[in-house]
Amino acid sequence: MRWLNLVLFVLYPVSWFAPLLKAGLLPLFGLSEISVISGLQSLWETDIFLALLVTLFALFAPMLKTLGLALVQFHMLDRRALPALNLLGKLAMADVFLIALYITLSKGMGVGRVETAWGLYLFTACILASITFGALESRRKPNAD
Repeated sequence: MRWLNLVLFVLYPVSWFAPLLKAGLLPLFGLSEISVISGLQSLWETDIFLALLVTLFALFAPMLKTLGLALVQFHMLDRRALPALNLLGKLAMADVFLIALYITLSKGMGVGRVETAWGLYLFTACILASITFGALESRRKPNAD
């Protein structure tokens, strides 16, 4: 399981640049792809506080959790850090919730067109895998390898 956790160090950056959704105002025009990174770039121009929060939730929280969990799994960090690491994973899931809320609101308002893209599923899978790895590590006996 520790090696699967390390795979997240590659998958997270891929998911940040992958298209989360495709959005456009009118059905006749093409849809613009929006990724975590392109969304952050737009936020930095308009709302710095929100950009900082999204950067924390989407980039730093998942990577810090993955790093911390790897350190626990390779016996370089005490297991008492697991509750804090699991909290980081839940904070990262908040970002996925906000994206889903945006999609739902956009579709419900009937203004424009929004479609989910493969990056949303990859990003969500990475977050859920990280939460699962944390839960499994919390249940594992301290001396079991």
